[in-house]
Amino acid sequence: MVRGADELVFLPLGGVGEIGMNASLYGFGPPRDRKWILVDCGVSFAGEDLPGIDLILPDLRFIEEQRHNLLGIVITHAHEDHIGALMDLWPRLQAPVYATQFAASLLEIRRFSEPGARKVPINVVNRGSRVTLGPFEIEFIAMAHSIPESTALAIRTPAGTVLHTGDWKIDPTPGAGWATDEARLREIGDEGVRAMVCDSTNVVRGGESPSEADVAATLRDIMAGAKHRVAVTTFASNVARIRAVAEAALACGREVVAVGRAMDRVVQVAAECGYLDGLPPFRSSETYGYLPRDKVVALLTGSQGEPRAALARVAEDQHPDITLAPGDLVILSSRTIPGNEKAVGRIVNALIRQGVEIITDRTHMVHVSGHPRRGELEQLYRWVRPRVAVPVHGEALHLHEHAALARSLGVDEVIEATDGDLMLLGPGQAGVIDKVSCGRLYKDGSLLIHAGDSTVQERRRLSFGGLVSVAIALDTRGDLVGDPAFEISGLPQVTRDRTPFEDVIEEAILNVINGLPKARRRDPDLVENAVERAVRAAVGDAWGKKPSCHVHVLVV
Repeated sequence: MVRGADELVFLPLGGVGEIGMNASLYGFGPPRDRKWILVDCGVSFAGEDLPGIDLILPDLRFIEEQRHNLLGIVITHAHEDHIGALMDLWPRLQAPVYATQFAASLLEIRRFSEPGARKVPINVVNRGSRVTLGPFEIEFIAMAHSIPESTALAIRTPAGTVLHTGDWKIDPTPGAGWATDEARLREIGDEGVRAMVCDSTNVVRGGESPSEADVAATLRDIMAGAKHRVAVTTFASNVARIRAVAEAALACGREVVAVGRAMDRVVQVAAECGYLDGLPPFRSSETYGYLPRDKVVALLTGSQGEPRAALARVAEDQHPDITLAPGDLVILSSRTIPGNEKAVGRIVNALIRQGVEIITDRTHMVHVSGHPRRGELEQLYRWVRPRVAVPVHGEALHLHEHAALARSLGVDEVIEATDGDLMLLGPGQAGVIDKVSCGRLYKDGSLLIHAGDSTVQERRRLSFGGLVSVAIALDTRGDLVGDPAFEISGLPQVTRDRTPFEDVIEEAILNVINGLPKARRRDPDLVENAVERAVRAAVGDAWGKKPSCHVHVLVV
């Protein structure tokens, strides 16, 4: 094919080679004048290696620079790794947004809890809706997942149809939300699908994911046998699980107390959208202490060990309303995300020390994934029969295993790619044709900073080696005016030979100042640099680590 003709391309800027931060572009047209749509705009959550950072967002600079060609932003579902960056990044894009009612409502209610957050105007769509954006016709197809109103996208273009699955599983009894629309997927397969861009999260697991109905039955059995208080923690977004807890509580004569801001927001939106119909209203946390011990179920945030969430505060006996006692039961109805094991373990151990009984998915069917295992992937490939397979939503292992599975199922062309790979989907041979610069933004409080910013690196240094701040006053002749002042943070109190570090630092400061000729002491910048080097070297010799050092010289 001659480059320069109309091409259908796929460009992930997040979510390929990693799990989270999903943001993918589809483009159509000649290379110099493509029209684009953005599918999803999500976040990842920062770990301990990023001190002070709350969230990680995709760097969308590529499309920001040509936003005049961005026709729309299409959201597959309301999980944070697919929608969480939208409020922060939409002002840079300002393209029309299309999402289901549940996603739109959740985004709107979250805006009210974040002062200064911009309102994102959203065009509400439903399953079966079709939206035309330039050369793209987008159909929203119902898919089962662990949040209501998840959709796959059939993206039709003059170069063929792409099925973008979003996050999904095959679950005929999803509890809340939509079941996967097998009939429509088969019909689209019969029409002909050029490429399928598909979830890879659980490809390493055989068989099929159990149903939410299985979890609901287990929760009901456990609750029926509980003698005292029951607390359940789960992902706040899992409305099916919330409903299962509420139905089990109703069957066992218990009332549900919802605890945590995220839980409150989701419960409110779920109720408004009808997903809690037929259930008694949930109680507020203030009523917890007035309910009989065997008549209450606390529904808590904090399933991933978040230190400020409800479960952690209960485990530390610091929650103003919720307490547990020996013999009470806590059900962890969630999967621990890799990297959160220590945080969850600390909470579990704290609860056990209180005499609380713990139930997890290691011993009971109290959690199921919202993503497809190999058996479900095989079914979808048989329904859709794409010519090209593009594994996404996974780390390198998941993408590689998914690619091997697609080849074993007879897919003609399989593209193993990662963030920033520009892929040609049609016409002609599919494959990676270019590499686009992409990266990450960090949400630091209310600000967005680039991943290459020195802020995080400096914080890492501070957490490793502490800080010494020095203030020195010199007169115009270069003589000291008073004693140098300094403060230290994060250093040990004494050296190996029990010398206070204050003495080490003071000696280093005086030695370097007294050792400089007066003419050189008249240069504040030179003095600052010399003192900084001397302090870091002296502390390094005594400790084996060099602190950050800030020196300010005032000429009086």
